[in-house]
Amino acid sequence: MIESNHTNATPKHFALQLGSLISLYLSLSFLIALLFGIINLKFPDATEGYYMIESASNSVRLGIAMVLVFFPTYLILTRLVNKIRRSEVSEQYLSLTKWLIYLSLVLGIGALLVDLVVVIMTFLNGEVTERFIYKAIAVLVVIGAAVHYYILDARGYWIKNESKSILFGIGACIVAFTAVAFGFSYIETPAAVREMKLDQAQIMDLQNIQYKIEEYLGTEKKLPDTMNTAYGEFNAPTAPEGRTAYTYVATEAGFELCAEFSKESQTDAFAAPYIDEKAMIQNGNDWQYKAGVYCFKRVVKK
Repeated sequence: MIESNHTNATPKHFALQLGSLISLYLSLSFLIALLFGIINLKFPDATEGYYMIESASNSVRLGIAMVLVFFPTYLILTRLVNKIRRSEVSEQYLSLTKWLIYLSLVLGIGALLVDLVVVIMTFLNGEVTERFIYKAIAVLVVIGAAVHYYILDARGYWIKNESKSILFGIGACIVAFTAVAFGFSYIETPAAVREMKLDQAQIMDLQNIQYKIEEYLGTEKKLPDTMNTAYGEFNAPTAPEGRTAYTYVATEAGFELCAEFSKESQTDAFAAPYIDEKAMIQNGNDWQYKAGVYCFKRVVKK
């Protein structure tokens, strides 16, 4: 009767083991992505523009979120699995878990080799030496520790040495949550990110207003008296709540569009603004701004 209960419980135990390993794969993958993002931000490359920096910041944000969710999940499930394996269970279950453990070893070693190839390739493509060294160390430590753990697990080491298994888990927690803490120090706060998104939304509004002014200028052969004049029966966009209202002023050279920004714009070295002397608005592509109320001075072709 007891053996029957164990056999019936095997699918549940197998699901726990599988869930533990899936959580492990996700935790390792995004921990490495988090570490790579931190390294890219810590050692910026002069050949990279703003969008590569933003990509690294997004990698850090995603890595933090995934590690905070899946690493504790992995620890909980692994603790449950090891507790079950230390109890009296069927040979069928032990056989299945061993298969999964060996599969984890194969996948872990494969991931280690692939990540090292990627790191070496980026180095050969001109990545700075410091990045290469730290990324290689990150891959070796993270994947190497996981492979080491499961090599011992396949031999039943952690089942016989529960206290050492707990110490290994504490060490893994320290590494993972230290990486998360460093990640937070290299990215903007949620409030700052929201303000930057409002800045970008304002730029889109001003671009739309400029387009309408250009349309009006092409039709009426003069600048509109107000922004709403350019929009006709529709209303011009308004600034987000808490920001200074958009202003439009005609000048001798053309006109000015003003708005309030939270932070200076990030300039991409490969996307410098240019002047098109044939265009109606000759410098209409320059959208770099300073923090505070900033006015874009536009020159209109006479």
